[in-house]
Amino acid sequence: MNAISRRGFLGSIAAGGAAAMLPRTVLAQAGSTRGLTVHGDQFLLDGKPFQIISGAIHYFRIHPDQWRDRLSRLRALGLNTVETYVAWNFHEGHEFTGWRDLRRFITTAGELGLKVVVRPGPYICAEWDFGGFPARLLADRDLHLRCSDPAYTKEVDAWFGRLLPQLVPLQATRGGPVIAVQVENEYGSFGNDQDHLRHLADLLRGHGIDSLLFCSNGTADYMLRGGTLPGVLSTANFDGDPTGPLADLRRFQPQGPLWCTEYWDGWFDHWGEHHHTTDPANTTAMVDKMLAAGASVNLYMAAGGTNFEWYAGANYDEGHASYQPTVTSYDYDSPVSESGELTAKFTALRSVIGKYAPLPTGPLPVAPQRLSPQSFHTNGSAGLLDSLDRLSRPARRAAPVPMEDLGQSFGLVHYRARVQGPRSTATLRVTGLADRALVFLDGKPVGVLDRNTPKQGVAVTIGGSSAVLDLLVDTGGRVNFGQQLADRKGISGPVMLGGQALYGWEIRPLPLDDLDHLRFSTGAAPTGPAFHRASVRVDSPADGFLALPGWQKGLVWLNGFLLGRYWEVGPQRTLYAPAPLWRKGTNEVLVLELHRPGDHLELRDHPDLG
Repeated sequence: MNAISRRGFLGSIAAGGAAAMLPRTVLAQAGSTRGLTVHGDQFLLDGKPFQIISGAIHYFRIHPDQWRDRLSRLRALGLNTVETYVAWNFHEGHEFTGWRDLRRFITTAGELGLKVVVRPGPYICAEWDFGGFPARLLADRDLHLRCSDPAYTKEVDAWFGRLLPQLVPLQATRGGPVIAVQVENEYGSFGNDQDHLRHLADLLRGHGIDSLLFCSNGTADYMLRGGTLPGVLSTANFDGDPTGPLADLRRFQPQGPLWCTEYWDGWFDHWGEHHHTTDPANTTAMVDKMLAAGASVNLYMAAGGTNFEWYAGANYDEGHASYQPTVTSYDYDSPVSESGELTAKFTALRSVIGKYAPLPTGPLPVAPQRLSPQSFHTNGSAGLLDSLDRLSRPARRAAPVPMEDLGQSFGLVHYRARVQGPRSTATLRVTGLADRALVFLDGKPVGVLDRNTPKQGVAVTIGGSSAVLDLLVDTGGRVNFGQQLADRKGISGPVMLGGQALYGWEIRPLPLDDLDHLRFSTGAAPTGPAFHRASVRVDSPADGFLALPGWQKGLVWLNGFLLGRYWEVGPQRTLYAPAPLWRKGTNEVLVLELHRPGDHLELRDHPDLG
């Protein structure tokens, strides 16, 4: 490794041949020497050579009372910079306060000696619901995402008009910690609308972003061509051996600093698949290789987090026409875990980073405190179908429509129709289902439909003159990557019984953001979807992990805060419940189980991610 010079690492490609193959504007920045600038093949920070040794951390995935703790752990890792996305939908309808106080997060990083790279989107991917877009955009069928469509551009202009004034005074050019800002996100993997990219760059500049701009992409030629603006720094996202990807970047951009803006040091999980981990020794060797060659790097992720509430995204496998929802945890097998532990990967990477940058002095941060394990039982239940009037008001439509058409962004959605009879057995199918539908006839469960098996149906028989058909749609996260972004939730097509479409629907949005009107009983737990309440006493708030052995699928709230989804298919078996959400004394745990409740719940002192 040490024998590889910078020239040797990159010199397999002749500069003249590269430039002839794909001529690019020589990157340069004129004007003030404050902030991050480009000088030849290196970065300068305030006029001095600077190698970015960065890590990704997402403020929206970490409780704000833990921001300083997690950032301090990244500084202890030896990083000189952190990177974060900005999730548009997380801020939609909210002020920049509390959990959404982006300026506080960035300022805290600066106080700890960290520079900050901001990736404001408007699209972020990030395994985050709808790639960060607000769900209301899906109500407009004529709006085209991630291009220069005027309807989309108008929305982006308004959002950036709110967001960018938060960032402008925090730039290093103004004495703050922000050193670079991304233009869009991996756009070359999606499209090739250069007018769209240019508009975003002009929007950033027009609002006062005078920091270094960059475009990050995969290193396939079409990605770099479609996702980069002339004169704007190109960067690369990849994993594995950096030699090939950085050489691809150098062929495309003959001059300029080499920067891996996402080095994937772990991976995320989908429900029903295995838990992903990567080898710390191999990850460390590859990072060492980049740093030794003088390249800059951003570890994605450096500190894992959690897809709290409804914000977990999903992928869509085009080859298998398969929807793949992401789990609640975003631990990512990162150097700092979802719950703040310093992992073996932290130790290995710190030893390498220390070869290229001074490490902070003093002891490493201690492990976060944990709650003592205990088992506990529910003390009351409320059936969901029996509680519909307490949870929502119905909308009446001739045919089913998705939740976004009703102004709903997150939650479940319930559809009810009366079907005439008597009627012999016929197969019920749903077109445009996202994502699972629990089917009931006169209140009794008759089956489950899933978007991944669209040809599957449920046999329905109407014995009397009519019957009430209920479809409770259980939603996963919206697709966050690729050409399936317009992932509307609920039912977007006809409901067919045999060859006949059913009309006359009562539709109830169920955002489940106000559960105070539920009425719990202490008798036998109802069958089917139901809320189950339990109490847990703790002596002093600390981190804990909630497990639901024997439960099948649903959602968990702690003291009114939605921790996220659980599902028996795994791999995730526990939900992270951070210390700031607990109270000394009695705490309320509320579970919405969609199928079959277990006989108890567990509070554990360690995670189980599969």
